[in-house]
Amino acid sequence: MGIEGATDWREAAASALSWWQEAGVDTVVDEAPRDWTARENATPAKAGPAKQAPLVEEEVPLPATLEAFIDWRFGGDAPESAWGEPVVHVTGNPASPLMIVTDMPESGDCDAGALLTGDAGRLFDRMLAAIGHDRGSVYLVSLCIARPVTGQVPREIEEKLAELARHHVALAAPKRVLLLGQTVSRAILGADAGTGRGRLQPVNYQGGQSEAIATYHPRFLITKPAAKADAWKDLQLLIGGQNQ
Repeated sequence: MGIEGATDWREAAASALSWWQEAGVDTVVDEAPRDWTARENATPAKAGPAKQAPLVEEEVPLPATLEAFIDWRFGGDAPESAWGEPVVHVTGNPASPLMIVTDMPESGDCDAGALLTGDAGRLFDRMLAAIGHDRGSVYLVSLCIARPVTGQVPREIEEKLAELARHHVALAAPKRVLLLGQTVSRAILGADAGTGRGRLQPVNYQGGQSEAIATYHPRFLITKPAAKADAWKDLQLLIGGQNQ
């Protein structure tokens, strides 16, 4: 007989078990996979068909009146409410034929409690005066009601903010809308200010239409004074035929 036939399997098995015990192996391993990270007192889940999460979240209808929308927009359900930053409300006359949309509050707007303060605000006031308006005769709103810590509108919520801004325009139903900067232009018109500038463009919504023109933000004009000539052309186009 060979070596295999001379082997005492009982003695070999006992030796192996003794070695495993000394090594700390004291648990029989199942053939089925086991989650060794699960808590010991966890109740095993019963086998059954896996439940799938809904693919699309249920959409909550936005308020259908301007007053109700403003209350909701500056309440705890607004996308920016989770930031913990102060919000800056709309200003001016909601019934004005001219609605102006900025991108976000300036760094000092929260302290002042109004949109477009500081150097950008002073230039904005001069722009309004040049077309025969002041802050009391326009409706000034912001795409983002709180100032992001980065100083830029977060791209991950830009689509939602755009939806809210278009709804805001529809409820206010102004004759014309002035869009300040590329972010606002992209939100309302779906295009950058560079491609949308120089012409009035329709903003369609259920029950009506407004005309919008995109121009440079006062913040940009402070750093690029040469663009003021083009901005003046935009303002002239904005008020052209306004009383027709």
